[in-house]
Amino acid sequence: MKDNQLYVAFIWHMHQPFYKDPMTGLYRLPWVRLHGTKDYLDMLEIVRDFPSIRQNFNLVPSLLEQLVDYSENGATDVYLEMSRKRASDLSDDDRLFILENFFLAHWDNMIRPFPRYYELLVKRGTHIIKSDLARTTKYFTDGEFLDLQVLFNLCWIDPLFRSADPFLRMLVEKGHGFTEEEKAALLEKQTEILKRIIPAYRDMSSTGQIELSFTPFYHPILPLLCNTDISRVAMPEVRLPRMRFSHPEDAEKQIAMGIDYFERVFGFRPSGMWPSEGSVSEEVLRIASRYGVRWVATDEGVLSNSLGKRLRDPAGSLLEPRHLYRPHSFEDISIVFRDHVMSDLIGFVYSQWDAAKAAEDLIGRLLSIRNSLPEGGPHLVSIILDGENAWEHYKNDGRDFFLRLYEGLSREDRLKTITVSDFISNHCRGERLERLHPGSWINSNYGIWIGHEEDNLSWDYLTETREKLAEFQKQNPEADTEKAWKSIYVAEGSDWNWWYGDEHTTETQEEFDELFRFNLMNVFKEIGKDIPAQLYVPILRHDRGISPTLSIRGFIKPRIDGLVTSYYEWYQGAQLDVKKSGGSMHKSESLISTVYFGFDATYLFLRIDPKVLFEEFEEGIELAIVTTGPAHIKISCPVKGFEGRGEVFEKKGDAWEKVKDITDVAIRDIFEIGVSFADLHAVEKDEINLYVSIRKGTEEIERCPWRGHISINVPTPDFEAMMWY
Repeated sequence: MKDNQLYVAFIWHMHQPFYKDPMTGLYRLPWVRLHGTKDYLDMLEIVRDFPSIRQNFNLVPSLLEQLVDYSENGATDVYLEMSRKRASDLSDDDRLFILENFFLAHWDNMIRPFPRYYELLVKRGTHIIKSDLARTTKYFTDGEFLDLQVLFNLCWIDPLFRSADPFLRMLVEKGHGFTEEEKAALLEKQTEILKRIIPAYRDMSSTGQIELSFTPFYHPILPLLCNTDISRVAMPEVRLPRMRFSHPEDAEKQIAMGIDYFERVFGFRPSGMWPSEGSVSEEVLRIASRYGVRWVATDEGVLSNSLGKRLRDPAGSLLEPRHLYRPHSFEDISIVFRDHVMSDLIGFVYSQWDAAKAAEDLIGRLLSIRNSLPEGGPHLVSIILDGENAWEHYKNDGRDFFLRLYEGLSREDRLKTITVSDFISNHCRGERLERLHPGSWINSNYGIWIGHEEDNLSWDYLTETREKLAEFQKQNPEADTEKAWKSIYVAEGSDWNWWYGDEHTTETQEEFDELFRFNLMNVFKEIGKDIPAQLYVPILRHDRGISPTLSIRGFIKPRIDGLVTSYYEWYQGAQLDVKKSGGSMHKSESLISTVYFGFDATYLFLRIDPKVLFEEFEEGIELAIVTTGPAHIKISCPVKGFEGRGEVFEKKGDAWEKVKDITDVAIRDIFEIGVSFADLHAVEKDEINLYVSIRKGTEEIERCPWRGHISINVPTPDFEAMMWY
């Protein structure tokens, strides 16, 4: 029997991307609030009862900033606003939103324990078609919607808190028939829990039982910020974005901001850093070293590639465990390497096991590792994984597993949990690596975040936007660009590209896509520049085009007089319902209701029907038709004071230059316009991409379609004849 102990470092990574919409200040997704009431605090409460257990918690500043916003500034999110509305006051759109989104929880472990909640899920349907949901809402009563509002928020409160709090315990026991007053009190309980999180981490850190580390502020892939070309080291055949992104100063800024914010929140500077997604490179560690970072963590695959040797055989067994189970160092920074197998067992496998057997298996594997190592140590096993998302897949939110695990580790003298800083300070800083492989915890490369068409497009948009901001700042050194730069740093976060490409999918991909593009839009808004049209088009491939309610069926030749002269003058054209063409943040109260479009052999025709009379529009409002291809053309008309003509502009660089006036335009009951394909620089078979923009001064107050564009192919002379076949 060996006398030496095996040290074990658990690092729980607590992270959420920055969900705040820079245009509205409203949080688009509720996951900071909901994971805040379910995961961040109970992880501490469980370990607190086992004084001999030491843990590491990695807290991402973008998460901390949002927790502070909720707990101190009264921040709110779309889901919270929907929860606060009285059930009897919910609009049809509200009811549709709730039925679509208020079952976003693990069905077996979070919904089934509440019989009423599961009953409502079955009533809605476990397999839904969004187009059918509007009809389904009519079968739900106000009382059922109120129960759904309560149960969605209640199921996201950790079972530990539900059982300990008399009011929450009463709600669980009541089960259904909730009141508006009970709902309001429940939402207040959420805020109370959120307010306890940061003080609890601060207090427990002061005891030494836990160590707190950080990640660069908005969770960027640091090596790609330094130079996107570095991805070729691990992926020589990767297709890179059209434009190279190379801004190591941004990587440095994200680290500096992260450390500074961490210090403001907790009162000390952290020693350790989990680089976003375990993504490291030699340049990144050199930057981190300048900021006093003493240790970082990444995955065993990075170590294998750095050493140039396989660590495991094809069956997954370690060939030379002594390499993995000790720190290494580069640029005076210690590096601990994640045991991929052990970490993934907790993250993805043990949730399906009996809690006691899972804990017993993990401890048994640790003892087997200890027995496989040579005498002399010390040795460290690093188990690193997401500290929030795995537990909803466990019964009782993982509490049963943790109780068994911590009890077993507390009794086992051959194993000792330790913080990373304590290990490198008291035992071993690590043998120096001659080379550090650039890679992440996934496949030892950056393939999740670059290489796919959608990933590369997002990098190009980021690069172009950043260049415009840097150019503006150079030309206007006195301008306040702080908010614009914040939007750039948010857009550099890894989470947007996590959902681009084919690797991952989620019910809220559209939200992530819009948040990325909204942050880039906000840069242009902050510096007073026109927002590039492409930023309104989804990066998600399946979501780029907007299909009309009715398609073009033949040539049309409407009379351009601003009146519905005849039903048949637009009959062969296409029709787009404005309400149905909007994105998830499309305004509920639109100024226009329907857009019609069509053509003959030489002219494109558009008709816009207002939701209110044009004479009721505010002074100064302009209505514009804007094309983004094949040329950038804008045809603008004032709604009030209309003088029977529209102005045609063409974009040259960043400026719109007037080209001509056109008179085939009218504004009376409706807006009608005819513009030649020649004026749009379009020829046969060209695809014209356009949108309708309503502006007041420099502010765009409405766009249709909000997400994407209307696509029209210039017809050939035989188009109409072909439509008869």
